[in-house]
Amino acid sequence: MAFRHHDHVDKQFGEQAGAYLTSAVHASGRDLVMLGERLCSSANARVLDLGCGAGHASFVAAQHVKEVVAYDLSEKMLALVAQTARERGYHHLITQQGYAEKLPFAHGEFDVVISRYSAHHWQDVGAALREVRRVLKPGGRAIFIDVNAPGNPVLDIWLQTVEALRDTSHVRDYSPGEWLTLFTESGLTIGSISHDRLELEFNSWIERMRTPPVMVQAIRAYQHSAPNDVQRYFALEADGSFTTDIIFIEASRL
Repeated sequence: MAFRHHDHVDKQFGEQAGAYLTSAVHASGRDLVMLGERLCSSANARVLDLGCGAGHASFVAAQHVKEVVAYDLSEKMLALVAQTARERGYHHLITQQGYAEKLPFAHGEFDVVISRYSAHHWQDVGAALREVRRVLKPGGRAIFIDVNAPGNPVLDIWLQTVEALRDTSHVRDYSPGEWLTLFTESGLTIGSISHDRLELEFNSWIERMRTPPVMVQAIRAYQHSAPNDVQRYFALEADGSFTTDIIFIEASRL
C-alpha cells in the first residue's frame, strides 16, 4: 500500500516539476528568508533537503553551506533541480532519489536536515523523522516548514478536504500538537516553533497541480458551503483564494 502511494506522489509531482520551480508560493516567502538566516553561520555544514521538490530550499541552503544533497521521490523534479543548480553555479549541490521513510545514508552523515512543504505528502512522517534523527550527527539540527492544520476539528476537516480534492496524493496537514508528538516520539528535541500565514491564490493553486475540472468544481462547491467561522479563519475570498497556516519547527539530535 505504501509503495502505491509513493508511486502516485511521483507521478503527481513529476508531471508538474516546471510549475513548482516557477511557483511564487514556493520560490519566495518569509520562511525561506528565515531558513537562510538559520543556515548563514553553517559554512562547513553538509545539509540534506528532504523532499526537495523543485529545490527552492536547497538553493537557499547552497548559498550558505559546504554541501547540499537534494533528495526527492520524483526523478523529474530532481533532474530540474540538478539543471537549475548547474545554471546557478551551485556545483556543491547534488541530487539523490528515494523515499523519506527509508534514507540511503549512513548514521550521522549530516549536520542539518531541512524539509519544506513536503511532509504532508509522506506516508509515514513518524518513520521519516526517525530516519532524520539517524542520519543527523549528534548535535545536528532539523528544520521543517509545512502547512499546518488548526487544532479545531471543524477547521481541520475543511482544510484536509480541499487539500485532498485539489491533490489526491495529499496525506495530511498536521496540527501543531501532532507535530510536537511526532518530533518527540522520533527522539528529536524541539528548540523552537514559529507560525506564519500563507496566502494561496486559487487559480495558480489548482493549475500548479493540474486539478481536474470536476475536482475544481467540488472545491468551489465546498467553499461556498463553508460556515462563516471557516470562511473567516481561512480568509476565503470570492474567487476561491484563501489563507492557511504554516509552521516552522527547529529541532536537534542531542
